[in-house]
Amino acid sequence: MNARTLPSLQQQLQQLVASPSVSATNPKLDMGNRGVIDLLAAWLDTLGFEVQIMPIDGQPHKANLIATLGRGDGGLVLSGHTDTVPYDDNRWQSDPFKLSERDNRFYGLGSTDMKGFFPIAIEAAKAFVDKPLQQPLIILATADEETSMAGARALVKAGIPKARYAIIGEPTGLKPIRMHKGMMMHALRITGQAGHSSNPEYGASALEAMHGAMGEILKLRSEWQSRYQNPGFAVQVPTLNLGCIHGGDNPNRICGHTELQFDLRPLPGMPMEELRGELHQRLKNCIHGEKISFDLVPLIGDVEPYEEPAQSELVKVAEKLTGHTAESVAFATEAPFLQKLGMQTIVLGPGDIDQAHQPDEYLGLERIDPMVDILKEMIGRFCLQQR
Repeated sequence: MNARTLPSLQQQLQQLVASPSVSATNPKLDMGNRGVIDLLAAWLDTLGFEVQIMPIDGQPHKANLIATLGRGDGGLVLSGHTDTVPYDDNRWQSDPFKLSERDNRFYGLGSTDMKGFFPIAIEAAKAFVDKPLQQPLIILATADEETSMAGARALVKAGIPKARYAIIGEPTGLKPIRMHKGMMMHALRITGQAGHSSNPEYGASALEAMHGAMGEILKLRSEWQSRYQNPGFAVQVPTLNLGCIHGGDNPNRICGHTELQFDLRPLPGMPMEELRGELHQRLKNCIHGEKISFDLVPLIGDVEPYEEPAQSELVKVAEKLTGHTAESVAFATEAPFLQKLGMQTIVLGPGDIDQAHQPDEYLGLERIDPMVDILKEMIGRFCLQQR
C-alpha cells in the first residue's frame, strides 16, 4: 500500500466512526480505543510515519498513538482524542456508527468530537511526505479524554512527545482558542451516627452537618468569585456547582451518612492545590463533633486551567491564518498536559461544540477544506522552514 491507495478522507472517517470507542465512567458502557488506534497506525505507517503505540497502564484495551514524520528538535504536534461519549441510540435518526452524508454534513458519533480531525490532519500531512522536513511533524491520538484524561496523563508521565508547538483539533468552529478553565470534581462524604429520631442524643446527623458544609462551600464560592475574574471568558468568574446529594434512609432515623458531589471550574492563575487546601480547611472548621467525620475525595484527576499567552508565536500565526482573534471556551481539553511537555499549544478544530455530545452529531463539509489548508500552512511554517 502507498499514499495513492490510502483510503479517502471520507472513507477514513467512515472507518473511524464505525470503530466504537466510547469512554465512560460507567464500566458497563466503557470501551477500548484500540480499533481506532490500529486504523490510524496503519494509515500513518503507509505514509512513512514512524509509529509508536503506547498502551495505557492497567487498561490493555486502550492506548495512545504517537506517529512521527521527520527528525530534529522542535516541530509540530497535531493532536486529538480517539474516544467518544456514550450515545442515546433512540434519539439518533441514523446509526451512530455508520457515517451518513446528508444536508452537506457528515453524521456519526465522533464526527465532530473529534474523530473527524484525524482524516483532515492526514490529508494535510500527505502534502509533506516527500518534502525535506526541517523539524518533525507528529500526529498524536490519545485515550480517555472524555473521562479520566488517562492518555494525556500517561504522555506527561513518559515525557513524550517532544515538540515546540501543538494544535488540538477539538471543535472550535475554525477559531483559535488560547484559554479554558480547569476542572476539579469532588465528593464530600460526611459520616455521623445513626439513631432513633425521637432523641437527638441517640446519634449525630450527617445531613445537618452537610447543611452547614454546603453553606460554607457556597460562601467560599462567593469569596473566590470576588477574588478572581477574567474578562476573556463569557462567564468571567470561577464556577462551583453542587451537582448531586444522597443521604439517609428513613425519616425516623438520624442520618448516619451523606455524600455531596460538586465541581469547581477555576480560572487560569488559580492554583489547584491552594484551592483544595482552602476548601479542606473551611470544611474542617465547620464540620466537627465527636460523632462526625468527613472525607473530601477527588472523583477524577484535576484538569488544570489553560492559558497560552496572547503574544505567543503560535497564537499569532493561528490568528493570521483564521482571521479570528484567539478566544476562550468553557470546556476543558488536553491543552494543559501538552503545555507541561513544553509546547506552545492552541485548540483549533473544524467542528462546532454545540454538536458535541449530541444526538445526530455532525461535521459540516464546508469546514473540511479550510481546516486542511490551515494545517498545511502550519506544517509548512513549523516543520518545513528552517528555524
